[in-house]
Amino acid sequence: MSAGVWELLDLVARWVHVIAGIMWIGNSLLFNWLDRNLRPTAANGPSKPIGTIWLLHSGAFYYVEKTLLDGQTLPRPLHWFKWQAYSTWLSGMVLLLVVYYLSDRAVLADPSVANLSHGAAVLVGLGSIVGGWIVYESMQRFVAPRTPGVAAAIWIVLLVAIIVALTQLLSGRAAFLHVGAMLGTIMAGNVFFTIVPSQRALVASIGVDAPASAALSARAKRVSIYNNYVTFPVIALMVSNHFPTMYGHRWNWLLLLAIIAAGAAVRHVLNVRFNNPRWKAHLAATMTVSVAVLYVILALPGRASTSASSESSAAVAAVATQAITFADARHVIDRRCAVCHSVQPVDLAFSAAPAGVTFDTPDQIVARAARIQERAVVTRTMPPANKTHITDVERAILRRWIELGATTK
Repeated sequence: MSAGVWELLDLVARWVHVIAGIMWIGNSLLFNWLDRNLRPTAANGPSKPIGTIWLLHSGAFYYVEKTLLDGQTLPRPLHWFKWQAYSTWLSGMVLLLVVYYLSDRAVLADPSVANLSHGAAVLVGLGSIVGGWIVYESMQRFVAPRTPGVAAAIWIVLLVAIIVALTQLLSGRAAFLHVGAMLGTIMAGNVFFTIVPSQRALVASIGVDAPASAALSARAKRVSIYNNYVTFPVIALMVSNHFPTMYGHRWNWLLLLAIIAAGAAVRHVLNVRFNNPRWKAHLAATMTVSVAVLYVILALPGRASTSASSESSAAVAAVATQAITFADARHVIDRRCAVCHSVQPVDLAFSAAPAGVTFDTPDQIVARAARIQERAVVTRTMPPANKTHITDVERAILRRWIELGATTK
């Protein structure tokens, strides 16, 4: 299949994924907001609403009522909220197939991280998604009903273990995406295996002698809370491929944990803000601390040189004192970077230069000097998985050229 067809599939799947995700997350946040803002009604007894609220939107007033329909018939039509979740998950899995598993559009196995074949890396990725969901579902079904604290603690410990394992087996970018895919799979699984079945049981209870069971609603609500807290971390992980400083860092697993914790903490402050008059200050403090933690981790020593390089440290150190010219730097770029980053890429995985970055002319190379420094020298995330076999000496040449001003001389 040609690179153009793969790119078209990528575009369509990503388009559907983003739209479906917006709809799913939007619905989740709206209903979460409603539950915390509904006004309790004064009347009691069968068929009385649990809470009501008036809303103003798009030039009209809306009246929303929450009820268990005690003693009432089932209204028609009744709108369900499930296909947004299913569409998000299905399109996300298609993206994994198109980008990682069936094509070479993104690197899954990175030799500088672990010596895995592509097939083995695919098994690791899929295994983390399926295995993570099995562990979580087991905790929810067999442990959480009796001891929710123990279930949460076990899940957190295992989540940390999965994150560390993935960052030690897959490329940093793939590890971040697969943790997000695992958490998103658990969210979709909560909808499919718990929330929707509970809602079906709730609907079936309407019109019979016994009133609707509050326990059915509680069962769905428990996993809905998980979905609510994981929403912000999953969003961050889904766009993490744009931040190589994060996924390419030596402590990327710690950064990943910090991102998850920060997203959940911010979500918590927003959840309790209706009973917290100082929530704005707490939100600002939470965001400040989160950014500070990320900054501190990023300031730790970065990615070490790979052991795969054949050059000695002395040869690399010698480059730091040499008068490297543009011709020296361009020789490295032509051999190691322009394979993909050209108007006509040699790498058949791409029909056009990734991200529109080309190194065909001196001006283009000089204009991208800062990007070359960040990706090829600092984070060492380019070339992806070192697919063009750039050496440590060649990286040092690029560093020295940039230190000398990154000119065309």
